[in-house]
Amino acid sequence: MLDHNKAFSLDGKTAIVTGGATGLGLAMTKCLTAAGARVVVASSSPAERYAEVIAELGDRVSYRQFNVADTANAQAFVDSVIGDWGQMDILINNAGIHCKKPIEEMTVKDFTDVLDVHLVGAFALSKAVIPHMRSRKTGSIIFIASMTSYIGQPYVIGYSAAKSGVLGMIRNLAAETGMDGIRINGIAPGWIDTPMLHKAVDNDPERQQKILGRTPMKKYGEPEDIGWAAVYLCSDAARFVTGTVIPVDGGAVTGF
Repeated sequence: MLDHNKAFSLDGKTAIVTGGATGLGLAMTKCLTAAGARVVVASSSPAERYAEVIAELGDRVSYRQFNVADTANAQAFVDSVIGDWGQMDILINNAGIHCKKPIEEMTVKDFTDVLDVHLVGAFALSKAVIPHMRSRKTGSIIFIASMTSYIGQPYVIGYSAAKSGVLGMIRNLAAETGMDGIRINGIAPGWIDTPMLHKAVDNDPERQQKILGRTPMKKYGEPEDIGWAAVYLCSDAARFVTGTVIPVDGGAVTGF
């Protein structure tokens, strides 16, 4: 029987959040710790870059330098985290890179570099953590999808291909691991109020109008909207939820 007073609690759980020191990743890190989890933030940048941010998050957050595209060392990275914390309950595959170019200018390397982080790197980390989760008969893996998983946007074909691939990986891993108590889900953020969004739209009123015009709620989301969605999917409140992607987008996927 689920304890209703602890349905959304993550007390005692340990999570890895890739790209968890900035943007939506940082919002998820904050929300997971607020719900009681211990969080290992993984990023390719040296620890010094985010030392102040990590210190402000408290003693339940630690930092590890790891490039998710370094798939040869994914297992060693996961094993080291488990060795330090004793368990791994949650993996959030959030790290990503971007490449915005017309098809004529986008090289094959540009394309594959994006896939190597968003898709191949996320696969490698998930593959590394699943045996541990199988042995404990519990675990939650979240992939960060995108509006480009569902709708076409120009100049980001590598990103779109990767995020579309994420949907297939979620469905297949859910089917393969569900009997072992592992839940595989995704979050598809809409347009969220971040510095990256403002850089893209502040000097482009036409684009702002287009975004808000297809968003029924007529506003941008907040980073913590993604964080709380992650808390729900990782918690016992979502114990019968697997193989799905939650758009957190103010209705943009279905809006007109």
